[in-house]
This record gives sequence, structure tokens and C-alpha cells, in this order.
Amino acid sequence: MFACLIAPSDSAECPEKYPLPYFDNSAALFAPLAGNSWSVFLDSGHPLSSQGRFDIIASDPVCTLQTFGTQTLIDKHGQRSVSGDDPFQLLKAELGAPKTGFDDLPFNGGAIGYFSYDLARRIEKLPALACDAEQIADMAIGIYAWAVIVDHQQQQSWLVGDIAPDQLPALLTRFSQLNTTEIGDNTFQVISTPQSSLDQDAYAAAFDRIKHYLLEGDCYQVNLTQRFSCQCQGNPWLAYQVLRKINAAPFSAYLNLPDVQILSSSPERFLQVDQHRVETKPIKGTRRRSSDPRTDLQQIEDLKTSPKDRAEHLMIVDLLRNDIGKACKAGSVRVPKLFAVESYATVHHLVSTITGELADNENAVDLLRSCFPGGSITGAPKIRAMEIIEELEPYRRGVYCGSIGYIGFDGNMDTNIAIRTLIHNQNTIRFWAGGGIVNDSVMADEYQECFDKAAALLRLLQQFSV
Repeated sequence: MFACLIAPSDSAECPEKYPLPYFDNSAALFAPLAGNSWSVFLDSGHPLSSQGRFDIIASDPVCTLQTFGTQTLIDKHGQRSVSGDDPFQLLKAELGAPKTGFDDLPFNGGAIGYFSYDLARRIEKLPALACDAEQIADMAIGIYAWAVIVDHQQQQSWLVGDIAPDQLPALLTRFSQLNTTEIGDNTFQVISTPQSSLDQDAYAAAFDRIKHYLLEGDCYQVNLTQRFSCQCQGNPWLAYQVLRKINAAPFSAYLNLPDVQILSSSPERFLQVDQHRVETKPIKGTRRRSSDPRTDLQQIEDLKTSPKDRAEHLMIVDLLRNDIGKACKAGSVRVPKLFAVESYATVHHLVSTITGELADNENAVDLLRSCFPGGSITGAPKIRAMEIIEELEPYRRGVYCGSIGYIGFDGNMDTNIAIRTLIHNQNTIRFWAGGGIVNDSVMADEYQECFDKAAALLRLLQQFSV
């Protein structure tokens, strides 16, 4: 089946769909592109994770949008312009009205990139107290005319998009074989010990401040995180290949952007739109995994039955129901799964599924803006929780707790919550870990939960330590 889309050049073109050989490890397929600026890999974690289905590989965007504060730099076919307009509206304009795509594939060309946590400053008025260490874009999005889609369920691969005839032979050749030749720098080293932005005393002071706000009725829950950072050198793509082995997750990604490389092994879906059906799957509630099977099963049971975790989780479910309801048809929001447990390499998580039907006058970008950032990583009520986060966390979160994913020309979308995510720039690698604080939270338990969530990332850095 072929279907027409409007290409980024605004010329009416029809995307094509070309079969490619199937390879079960898409990381090897992406490797030759990993060193190219604006090359992106949305990774299901296959074959080490069976929870995802599709991988998406793209490069050579025809347009890029980078938002810094109140300005968005747009580079379209080599022509640069700057706009002070709402970045979400600028993205909507580049995507155009949704067009019919291939129903059996998740992406037929469109936008891929990240929306940082701090992009919320373009939606809400928030204090500016924390230090911006990374100095990277608040939003970085490429508009991609073509992509490679790998379907691990059907064991099929496709090249899709609006592809110029003179580009097609090279693209088909490039993705019809695995290139095992090393590309660029083939070393990566961590050259300092990871340091936290909050030692235990500082974390305890922030925790106590949150407890004060809870007792005063300012909020019901606040997500408090600490940032880890260390010096490094070499090629972060090598680190990502190890990360996906030790912490395979269904909403992983590697983005090589002009000023930053992003290595994400997120287990959490933020928002999906598939043929107007909306889904979000908030995570709230964690238990450390055990190597002993009996203890591991007991950890699951403890998580399922914990009154604290269930209450904390329900707050976020209610917040997300309200958020997606802003862009969904009245009466369409449902919770088909509540308090399910999903297990990953180092932790068990409490996860719920919330669904809705996108309203006729809304699209995926509208939905993303109305829900941004995800409530599972702020607290409730959202805006007051974010004000407290800005007061207590010494560094801006940047990409962490923002969102990575795609929005297609066909109107479909899938995005993650950017947790379990490392940010590499300035010869430094940084990542964050934290959790929700409520009235009956215990400081020592919450502090330990940060390290439970950070375990795989700390282990990754240890493997590259010199």
C-alpha cells in the first residue's frame, strides 16, 4: 500500500516502502552512522529485551529545530532563521497536517529528537534558580525524510520515506549489510569517579524541606533527584553499546546531536498516539532486584501490596488522566491496567496504562504540549512540585525527565520519559536518579532508591573506568 504525505519541502510526494534484509541487532546496523551529527537510533533493546517491537534509524534531516531559551534556530535546506514563537507550534508547522501513512509501520518520516525537561519554561512560568551545566538546546528535533524501520516481531526491515531517486541505491546498499568496520574513535574511558550533586546530608536537607511543604499543604508529592557526573574521553557510542546489553529497555535511544550525545535506556513510555488512540504508561514505585529467585518474587509482592507505593502511584495516575484528558475526547480516558509490575535488569517497577481517544481538533504535538513534562517525574500538583524541584536541585535537569521519541508526518507519536539516561558533552558524562517523596517517605529508603535506579548506569561507568 502506498499513501501520500506532504514532504518537508511542501511538495506533494508519495513515500515509498522498500524491503531490507532483517538483522536482529539494529545497533550493528546503526553503527556506521553513529558518528554522524543528527543521526538517531530509537532502540527497542532487542534482542536482550522482548518488551519492545520496532527500532527506528534515521540520519541526514532536511530540517532541524533547536530551541535555546526564547529563541528557536531553524535550519531548513541550509537556510537558517530564528523565531521567538512557541517551539511546539513551530514543530507543528514543519510537520504540517497529518497525512495517511503505512498502517503496519510506526513511522513513515517526520520528527525525531528530544524535548528537555526545561522546555516547560516555554509553557509555564517557573523560577530560574538551578545551574545549567550542559548548555545544550531545550529542544532539538530533526525532520527526517527517510528512516529504516526494523520490526522484530515480524522479523522484517524496511526503508521508508520520500527518497530522491539518486539517493535510493546508496541507502539500500548501506542498510542491506552489516558493516563491522570501526568508525572513528574506538575508545571510551571514564577518567574520574562519579560525583553526586547531593551528598547524603544535602539530600536529607532537601528531603526535610519537601516534608515541610507536604505538611503545609503545598503539594502531595515531589520528585527529588540527584545528579551524578564524571569526566570522560573518547566515543560515547561504545558506552551505549554496553549500556543496551546491561540495561536493555523498550524505550532506549542514542542521539548524536551537534553539541551532545544522549544515551538513554528508559523503561517508561510517556505518550503514544496510534491512529488517534492515546496511551501513557507512568512508572511510580520501585524495588531492587535480587539474584535469589525467592527474594526477587518477594520484592514483586512487596511492591504490589505496598500501601505507600500504591498511594504514590495513584496520585500520578490521576495527574496523567487529567493531563491527557485536555487533548482527548470527553469520556474517552480509561485505565485498563492499574498497579501492574514490570521487571527490568536491576529493578521492578509499578506501572499503569492509561488510554484515551484524541479529540478531533487536537493532534500529537498538542497532546505533548498539554502533558509536558510527564507527571511521573514531577509530583503533584505539577507546577508547585516543579517550583520546589527548582529550589532544591542545584542543577537543571536538561534532557533528563524530558522526552525522546518521534512524531510522524502521519500524526502518530511515541515518546519516552528520559530516565536512566546519560548526557555526554564537554568531555563529561552526567545522569540523574531520584524518586517521589510523600508524607510517609523515609529519608534513608528514598536515598537508597536513587542508587537502586542508578545501579546499571554506575556499573556501566565502572566498566570504562581507568
